[in-house]
Amino acid sequence: MPAARRAGLERRAEPEDGLTPELLATVTGARRRALRDGDRQIDTAHLLHSLVEADPEAAAAFDGDHRLARVLGYLVQRSIGYGLRWQRSVEDTGSALPVVRGASGNGADGWSPAAAAALAGAFERAARRGDRRARGLDLLAALTADPDSRAAEVLRRAGVDRAALAARIGEPSQQV
Repeated sequence: MPAARRAGLERRAEPEDGLTPELLATVTGARRRALRDGDRQIDTAHLLHSLVEADPEAAAAFDGDHRLARVLGYLVQRSIGYGLRWQRSVEDTGSALPVVRGASGNGADGWSPAAAAALAGAFERAARRGDRRARGLDLLAALTADPDSRAAEVLRRAGVDRAALAARIGEPSQQV
């Protein structure tokens, strides 16, 4: 990992540092959703659900309202039972994205390794853009980049072409 990237990740005591207000609302919503669902950690599906509800720019990246409605439909089903098989399990996809380390050293406290990696990916994308703060589209790009995450499973089930979504948000398709 490049030194600048490593230093940027180590500087953040909490994953929420350096987020735009919209993305902070997304993270807060994901945390509430995880607690309400009885999940031990925020995972990528929690992030995706809160992101498309809280960030109009991220929601607009989907191919029309019908596609977004399908994604939200699967996410709501997850809240009422579809995701029961995910409860009490840790989402760890083996993603190539770096894990944000918390004080315990075992990933960010309260975050699945895949969700922490997606947030780190959002920070990385913001840094490539020259911005110190991650936006919703940065997180959406990171969520689409991990093909084995819970968010990717929801997108697949909703019929979302992750490569096309990545192209709409300005992410190279070879990363999808």
